[in-house]
Amino acid sequence: MDGQARTERLDAAGLGAELGERATLVQFSSAFCQPCRATRRTLAEVAGMVEGVAHVEIDAESHLALVRALDISCTPTVLVLDAGGRIVRRAVGQPRTVDVVAALGQAM
Repeated sequence: MDGQARTERLDAAGLGAELGERATLVQFSSAFCQPCRATRRTLAEVAGMVEGVAHVEIDAESHLALVRALDISCTPTVLVLDAGGRIVRRAVGQPRTVDVVAALGQAM
C-alpha cells in the first residue's frame, strides 16, 4: 500500500455499499483481472480478521463515473478509507496482507 493519501471522502451512497464502522477497504476490479481475484481474497481475509472493517468490491466497468472521479487508471486499485470515508491510502496492483494491515493501522 504505497500510494499517496488523498483528501476525497466517499460515502455509502457513492459506493453503493455500507462503510465499515472503523475503516473500509474499497477494491476496484474488472471481470478478467487475475490479480483482482487474489486481491479480493486478501482484502476479505483482512476485513474478516479486523472488527469494524468492511471490504467493498466495485466493478470498474459498471461504475465509470466513479472511476473517472477518483482517477482509477487500472485494476486492481485499492482505497483505504477511515471511519469518516476519507481516503487515507491508495495502491495499485495486488497488495500483500502485511501492507493492508499497516494501511488499516493508519486509517484507524
